[in-house]
Amino acid sequence: MGQIDKRNRLDEESFSYRVTKNNTVFIDWQNKQVKILKGKEAKKFLNKINRVRDEKELQLLMAKITGNFKRGNERTVNKNKR
Repeated sequence: MGQIDKRNRLDEESFSYRVTKNNTVFIDWQNKQVKILKGKEAKKFLNKINRVRDEKELQLLMAKITGNFKRGNERTVNKNKR
């Protein structure tokens, strides 16, 4: 895993997921929803998470599924501006 995560970003555990009763999976990054999985895609994800060995591998799995969602042009909310 050393070559994949050179900056140790997966140690931060930025990703999390939630599963609804109808097996829809919501994947969050820093408590912001970035991906929704339904149907076969959700079932495949749930099967994969049952085989992961540790939290870092789970983080890598979610990072790969979400893809390159972060492009660097995200705006931060500044509540002081009008």
